[in-house]
Amino acid sequence: MKTEISTDRKAAVELLGKGEVVALPTETVYGLAANALDSIAVAKIFEAKGRPRFDPLIVHLPDRDWLAKITDVPGAAGKIVANLADAFWPGPFTIVLPRRDIVPEIVTAGLETIAVRVSAHPVFAEIVRAFGKPLAAPSANRFGRVSPTTAKHVLDELGGLIPLIIDGGPTAHGIESTIVAVRDGLIQILRRGPITPEQLSEFGRVEIAKPEAKISAPGQLPSHYAPRTPLRLIDSAEKFVPEANQRVALLAWTPVTPNDRFAAARNLSEQQDLREAAANLFRYLRELDEVGADLIVAERVPDQGLGSAILDRLTRASHA
Repeated sequence: MKTEISTDRKAAVELLGKGEVVALPTETVYGLAANALDSIAVAKIFEAKGRPRFDPLIVHLPDRDWLAKITDVPGAAGKIVANLADAFWPGPFTIVLPRRDIVPEIVTAGLETIAVRVSAHPVFAEIVRAFGKPLAAPSANRFGRVSPTTAKHVLDELGGLIPLIIDGGPTAHGIESTIVAVRDGLIQILRRGPITPEQLSEFGRVEIAKPEAKISAPGQLPSHYAPRTPLRLIDSAEKFVPEANQRVALLAWTPVTPNDRFAAARNLSEQQDLREAAANLFRYLRELDEVGADLIVAERVPDQGLGSAILDRLTRASHA
């Protein structure tokens, strides 16, 4: 199969209508989209990504009206859910809610809940509205690999496996959406992302969900977002000493001066800005993965606000 990179949004809508998969830009990372109400189309997502069927997908809604059509919001949680949607939709924010029967089980990996959001990316928003139905759209990469933040990244991962990639330029946030569930008046964070615990605390009591043996939302596997080169988290690049004859690449948080200890280096943010660091994270991991190093070491970023989401991705990447 030949994979085309294009800006032709009408072509994307036509392919989606034929039950095909299309890579689309979102404000977080590029997603691999298919009609969420068509189980055969959704199966093509799993096939192209090599994604295990037990890992559920996020469903992107054309608009807020679709929320009541595919979810059954419990009465007690309704006000909190509405307030969260008012505050963070459209945007990088996903809510896990009880699903309605209209949603095929393959989308939710057999769970009775579904993860939903409304994208703020103008290209994605235009296409999903023109299509007129929800789109299942996990990240457009091979399963477990570094998430794509440009159309070229998608081509590197899925070229020859999908028909079309819509190029919307580099993504803004660079890490996947925050995922929450609302239970008994509590906002549980199932996956950290651009919307921080501090922001969510304005709408109720917040807790970080503890890891469970059973997956309840996308992005919960302990090993994920990994480059091919082994990755290790470190506290300080200055104190790190490579082994003899070991080629090491550095993903830095603190200022870096060129030296012979590292085969290559990237600084997440020269100004130590966490939003810039998040936007650069996956792109720099990909670049360091291509220098032929034996190891990538990544300095820890501050474990607060958006830094916690960056650390979450780096920790999962280091588990591979």
